[in-house]
Amino acid sequence: MTNEQHNHRHCLELFEKLSEYIDDELDEPACKEIEKHIKECILCRECLETLKRSVDICRHTETKSMQASLAKRINMLIKDTALKK
Repeated sequence: MTNEQHNHRHCLELFEKLSEYIDDELDEPACKEIEKHIKECILCRECLETLKRSVDICRHTETKSMQASLAKRINMLIKDTALKK
């Protein structure tokens, strides 16, 4: 797709749907529209690949729980800060 043919508004509309696309939450026509655009637009294709990698990292990152005493201290600090406002 050349710069003259590139419709940035369409890219922005597509960008708003990428998370739903990755999570298989879109209907078939919407998926086909995104796939067609991705084939033609390298910028959106790179954006999609970056988003997919980011989602994959988040899904595979181990979460650790904090100690109850630390959580209690944080909650107290939040409450104290809120009361001072």
